[in-house]
Amino acid sequence: MLGLPKSTVVNKQLPKKAIYAKFQMNTVAKEKIDADISKIMIVNEIVPNKVNIDSGENVKSFFVMLVSLKTKEFSEKTIAVLSKLIPQNMLFILEYETECKLVVLRSKLIQTEWIPTESAQIELKGLNLDAVWENIIVQIGSIRIGSGNTLDEQIAIDEQKVKLQKEIVRLEKLARAEKQPKKKFELVSQANVLKKQLAELDKKD
Repeated sequence: MLGLPKSTVVNKQLPKKAIYAKFQMNTVAKEKIDADISKIMIVNEIVPNKVNIDSGENVKSFFVMLVSLKTKEFSEKTIAVLSKLIPQNMLFILEYETECKLVVLRSKLIQTEWIPTESAQIELKGLNLDAVWENIIVQIGSIRIGSGNTLDEQIAIDEQKVKLQKEIVRLEKLARAEKQPKKKFELVSQANVLKKQLAELDKKD
């Protein structure tokens, strides 16, 4: 899958019962996973000798995990739990019928839009697995790293920008609907303060 080398293929199923046992899940947690997921498989293992790429300082290897979903409306908490199942970085392929999205956890879930499974690709790009893993995150999140920023700094900046944009839209909507001039002015002023903050973040890109 994903156009990865055949040498990396594993195709090992992970029984959900093993997950329940490892995390000592209660009935509610089990039911949530059962409601979201039909099957979990490790489909690829990326290690230096299989891809002819040097080990990184932090990333020695990583797994690609295929999660067959029963619904598109999956719980992000479930994926976060699965990410803790194996003490390795993991790239998730969340598949529903003929579509999938690629997901990684890096302080938060970073994911693609839904795309046809057959067209999903990922490029192993970098001189070592540290660089390869960061480039995968960049690919999945369509992240453009600003000059001088680390990947984590850029993710934090982008997340803050999204929050500011949503709040600006909310305030402007309230301002348009407000009849009292004083209250309208206050809402517009609040939106303008956030726009200035947004402009400052844009300078960091």
